[in-house]
Amino acid sequence: MARGLRRIYGGGEFHFITCSCRDRRPFLRFAHRRDVVLQILEEVRQRYRFIVAGYVVMPEHFHLLIGEPKHRTPSSVMRTLKQRTARKLLRDMRSNGNRECAATFWQPRSHDFNVYSREKYIEKLRYIHRNPVRRGLVAKPEDWEWSSYRFYAKGIKGPVKLNE
Repeated sequence: MARGLRRIYGGGEFHFITCSCRDRRPFLRFAHRRDVVLQILEEVRQRYRFIVAGYVVMPEHFHLLIGEPKHRTPSSVMRTLKQRTARKLLRDMRSNGNRECAATFWQPRSHDFNVYSREKYIEKLRYIHRNPVRRGLVAKPEDWEWSSYRFYAKGIKGPVKLNE
């Protein structure tokens, strides 16, 4: 484990997780790549049986607000999610002759913050949903398709099942 990194599992808390592309490069700037991340997230959610309360996929990173999985740990979830998305996206990038293609897709670590109160839960969910607006990608949160915001604001189901 990295020096100073302390992950606490088993308390049934939600986890606010941030994962970045290698060197914060915008590997996810194309819609079809963000779609792949969400498709695989849903597959991993079903496999490990955990709640996804919120998500956003940005051009160079993503944020998740998830419950602890019934099988394994949030670290296992992240390892599987990152491995599967990297394999798929790197293979696609290489087959298209993409010059930006690197040996690694993701940064080696993920940031995991235990959400210990209802107030923190709401704070993190708002942060997730406002991220595309803050970055200037869209004018309103509902305009960013790769976020759970539309589910909460309008009841529109996305590719990842929420709160199940």
